[in-house]
Amino acid sequence: MYCHHMGTPPVDCWNFYMAFSFFRVAAILQGVYKRSLTGQASSATAEQSGKLAEFVANLAWDFAVKEGFRVFKEMPASKPLRRSYHMWAGSQSLLSPKGRRSYSSVPGASPAHASKTALVISPEGLSSPVRELYDRLQRFMEQRVYPVEPELQRHQASADRWSPSPLIEDLKEKAKAEGLWNLFLPLETDPEKKYGAGLTNMEYAHLCEVMGTSLYAPEIFNCSAPDTGNMELLVRYGTEEQKAHWLIPLLEGKARSCFAMTEPQVASSDATNIEASIREEDGFYVLNGHKWWISGILDPRCQLCVFMGKTDPQALSHRQHSVLLVPMDTPGIKVIRPLTVYGLEDAPGGHGEVRFEHVRVPRENIVLGPGRGFEIAQGRLGPGRIHHCMRLIGFSERALALMKARVKSRVAFGKPLVEQGTVLADIAQSRVEIEQARLLVLKAAHLMDVAGNKAAALDIAMIKMVAPSMAYRVIDRAIQAFGAAGLSNDYPLAQFFAWARALRLADGPDEVHRATVAKMELKQRP
Repeated sequence: MYCHHMGTPPVDCWNFYMAFSFFRVAAILQGVYKRSLTGQASSATAEQSGKLAEFVANLAWDFAVKEGFRVFKEMPASKPLRRSYHMWAGSQSLLSPKGRRSYSSVPGASPAHASKTALVISPEGLSSPVRELYDRLQRFMEQRVYPVEPELQRHQASADRWSPSPLIEDLKEKAKAEGLWNLFLPLETDPEKKYGAGLTNMEYAHLCEVMGTSLYAPEIFNCSAPDTGNMELLVRYGTEEQKAHWLIPLLEGKARSCFAMTEPQVASSDATNIEASIREEDGFYVLNGHKWWISGILDPRCQLCVFMGKTDPQALSHRQHSVLLVPMDTPGIKVIRPLTVYGLEDAPGGHGEVRFEHVRVPRENIVLGPGRGFEIAQGRLGPGRIHHCMRLIGFSERALALMKARVKSRVAFGKPLVEQGTVLADIAQSRVEIEQARLLVLKAAHLMDVAGNKAAALDIAMIKMVAPSMAYRVIDRAIQAFGAAGLSNDYPLAQFFAWARALRLADGPDEVHRATVAKMELKQRP
């Protein structure tokens, strides 16, 4: 009305100014109220007017919400993502322009501020360089990865399964040549982009989902666990000597690694239960312990074991443990047997049960120093949980795509499956659950970027609680729609299902994350 009478153009962001003004008034009233409590107010009615602060702040928030919806509605409508998920059936130098060795093959990563200013909920909102990288990754998946999945699956079932697939090794070289290598290291960990692509956690999350649509893709791009966590550990906490010895071969894809933490004799969901011992002797550390579910230890390329054990049983519970870098050719490391997940061996890396008997490691192989094990383990897990959860969303997206294709092509009881009410309900439920989980994970990744891993602890616990169960349900619905075919190795659904179930235990079981969320909720909110 004011603008109309004054003959001036209307203010589009009027709600923003209203929100700002009311928040400013609320802050002033809060100050008045504070002074009344300390007896420093000049007005006799200060206490009464100060109590209006919450009311005025709520008004400000109402205007802020209105402004948020206005901005959201004015954003360009994004087209639905074009996902092509198949069933089973330009070279760049690694030397940067300045001559400095770079272990990522991305020529120009986005600047740090590109995705720190806003939560990007779809690939269309990514900065131009990252969006181009995303599109290039999708093309690589569609042209090179999906078509060879049947051959990769056959290799995993063959007598040569414990040897690396030559096809995967060839694809790795092609991925390097196309600038799709070592994309995972977050910018916060590697701000100079010396080792990685310089992506934020949120930017990489979008790419990680694409990789998650194939069981084989993460390794092809050198973005698979446990190597990613171990490489980030070395970047964050390793000495220059440790980086030169272990990090560089891992970044170049010349070596693999494993992480030895879980033990069969104790409930390892409580990491303070870990009993493996580390004692100092004549300039060495001597390791003794029984570990299992050590992913990747059976791979013939595995050269490094990151070992967690107890150095001081008398210290405070979270200062008893340390982390050591153990060469896999050290005498005393004995693999007892490979372990299977629902009968799946996950060759060639596998999952091993291992004994460490009088394993002697030089003192300089300790990471950070004695008693720093929990600090290191927690720093390693944050980004890793983003990766796990976004890969699970990739599993789920592909499972839903396969399900839709299946029900459109099959007829039962006189009409296509796609016209059955229960099938339609399952498709709708899966779509909703995927979208909910994705938004939660992207929010957590964004919070890690703008506030740090510690500030994002609640959100990280929530995504690890939500994503595996979501994927488990979505994949289960897809298997049901496929019938008996969904149980076979003709499709990736059975393996997706197994790993979704396993991830309700890996990196902490659901119960631990639920307890964490509940405690933080009770602590932070009245």
